[in-house]
Amino acid sequence: MSATTHAGRRARLAPEARRAQLLDLGVRLLATRSVEELSVEVLAEEGGVSRGLLYHYFGGKHAFHEAVVRRVADELIERTAPPATGDPVERLLASVDAYVGYVVEHYDSYLSLVKGASSGNPTVRAIHDEVLAAMTDRIFDEDDGRTVPDTPGARLMARGWSAMVEEVVLGWTADPRGITRENLLLSLAASLQHLVDSAP
Repeated sequence: MSATTHAGRRARLAPEARRAQLLDLGVRLLATRSVEELSVEVLAEEGGVSRGLLYHYFGGKHAFHEAVVRRVADELIERTAPPATGDPVERLLASVDAYVGYVVEHYDSYLSLVKGASSGNPTVRAIHDEVLAAMTDRIFDEDDGRTVPDTPGARLMARGWSAMVEEVVLGWTADPRGITRENLLLSLAASLQHLVDSAP
């Protein structure tokens, strides 16, 4: 294969790879800055690229914010996918355990996403809602009604449970208070059943 072909292939792959690198940098910066503080200027300085190049890849600050938050959300949803086998409770525990692991590993950046959603940023809020919806939908998709009935009331309570899980896990990560991870997981799983049983 000629050098020209190699060079051409590198040229075609470079923009996508470079955009991915800039998104990775944005996610890392999210650990020390709020979503709104992720300016094109900051990224240009930290990434050693021109502002014009960033506008070329993302079109502007808000599009960049959305792309960074989307990267965090997509990775979280992917990493917390329940295993294909096991009973519903086992799969739920595995999914919640993966969620806890993700929050522990990426606490600051995930906290920035949550704060961005609560600050009124509509784009961040919508993506954050997708994360909670994914957690809720899995309960019913994986369970097939065997332990959690798929009713409007159960879905309402499960959605509230997802929000509670987020708050509890963020609080536990910041201050475990002597609570083991295993006990945390068991308590979260048990709380879902209690909430569903009390569904209207």
